[in-house]
Amino acid sequence: MKAIPVRHIKPAEQSALGRFSIRKIEHVLDGSDLQHDLHRHNFFFMLLVQSGEGVHEIDFVPHAVTDGSVFLLRPGQVHQLCLKTGATGYLMEFDTEFYRPTEKSSAHRFRRAAGKNRCHPETATFERLNALLSDVFEEYTNKDDGYTDAIKATLEIFFINYIRQSKSPDSINPATNAYIQERFEEFTELVERNFKTHKQVSHYADLINLSSYQLNEITKTTVGKTASLMIDEYIILEAKRYLLATASQIKEIADHLGYEDPSYFIRFFRK
Repeated sequence: MKAIPVRHIKPAEQSALGRFSIRKIEHVLDGSDLQHDLHRHNFFFMLLVQSGEGVHEIDFVPHAVTDGSVFLLRPGQVHQLCLKTGATGYLMEFDTEFYRPTEKSSAHRFRRAAGKNRCHPETATFERLNALLSDVFEEYTNKDDGYTDAIKATLEIFFINYIRQSKSPDSINPATNAYIQERFEEFTELVERNFKTHKQVSHYADLINLSSYQLNEITKTTVGKTASLMIDEYIILEAKRYLLATASQIKEIADHLGYEDPSYFIRFFRK
């Protein structure tokens, strides 16, 4: 089984508190275009572009990089990035050991943020987000006493602004109430971690103390899809990642996704 290339935060940036890095885009570019081939991360990846142009392909969907755009990728997502010389902004990376809020409202907010891969906020909102990352960059550069706590506190404010004011075509139904939102996000997080081994709606419904009918009503209300279709979409997306990013054989991919019979998997994929 060929693995999709995985990039890591440099070991020098790892501590007992997890891994974190933030750099200015202009320093990363260093006078040249940036071209990252297809790969995935084992950490969260945020790109805030103050000015510049390029193309950012996330899970095989291309997005134009323009002034005032923000991208946030979850661990495991596949992407490739092209940035032209002269781009400015910040590139931030962190793992769940460094930042993973446990307080209920903060965790709920972070799940919502992690589900928003890209946005192009209004100018005033973008400037606020840019200023917050500027503060994070200064804390990380100076490394004064308590700098990691200051960074985490600033990230909390950053994600409040990111969720509250940013616009995204991937936003869920605005009429959805808080309870439905929370159960939906809990479901998607569980599926993303377990779809290779568990493909039945009933399994996930049991984990969040719902009936399969209730879970289906939640997913249909939120995104207009059944829970079963959402699980299938995760499986298909992971199959596409391996088909397009590696030279793995169909049998290997089927086995990786929990299918003992490659022919059944092929029929499922075609359907």
